[in-house]
Amino acid sequence: MIIDAHHHLWRLSRGDYGWLTPDLAPLWRDFEPADLAPLMAAGGVAGGILVQAAPTEAETAFLLGLAARTPAVLGVVGWTDFAAADAPTAIARLAADPALKGLRPMLQDLANDDFILSPTVQPALRAMVAAGLRFEALVRPWHLPRLLVLRERHPDLPIILDHAGKPDIAGGAWSPWAEDIRALAADGTTVCKLSGLITEAGPDWDVERLRPYADLVIDAFGPERVMWGSDWPVALLAGSYGGWLDAARRLVARLTPDERAAILGGTAARVYGLATEGAGP
Repeated sequence: MIIDAHHHLWRLSRGDYGWLTPDLAPLWRDFEPADLAPLMAAGGVAGGILVQAAPTEAETAFLLGLAARTPAVLGVVGWTDFAAADAPTAIARLAADPALKGLRPMLQDLANDDFILSPTVQPALRAMVAAGLRFEALVRPWHLPRLLVLRERHPDLPIILDHAGKPDIAGGAWSPWAEDIRALAADGTTVCKLSGLITEAGPDWDVERLRPYADLVIDAFGPERVMWGSDWPVALLAGSYGGWLDAARRLVARLTPDERAAILGGTAARVYGLATEGAGP
């Protein structure tokens, strides 16, 4: 079973997608479940994890509503204000919906690179552990050392690294991203998404340009802690849903059947605790 561990859906009229502007022409429209369903069906994808794209609880409620009526949405990663005084209460309330699997504070967009380590945020992180939620890290390469500190402070917090930490593939950057990825993987618990690579590589990407980055992630974390995600529709900036899925299959072709199955679905099902019976586009 193939599971898309990272995709988005949005409705522009909701008005809280601050990063989404007409300059991003391929993305400047609504993306609904009906738009994604045929892409999943064509790729043999049973369902996926719907990830927040706006820093509001209103959007999280919108996503949970979509999950309630869309069988292909197997879980939701939402948002709350980690620095709010009532964050632990908000997290407990959101976690009451079984569709909510994790929370993501969009660290890459924050002015304070040390936000996740600040004292005001620690009660929220402890509340996530108590609620059984996963922490999704949307970061840039320079944030990776902060995640090492986060792991030391909260060893029981499940951490999922989005988009392999966004290496600058277009610029050919390797260090210190590669060393930091290996250091993060060494904790034995952090999980990494094989997603977003074509966006970081740019529209002229090809599989061989992606391969060193994908190979390092797979070798460092192991297939049991790597999961494929489309990052659709953001991926439209550099390619297509089917094109990236085909590239991912080629990137994992060297692995055993069980290892390929883990990356393309098994890891996501286990890490997110998904009930996949009846799933499908």
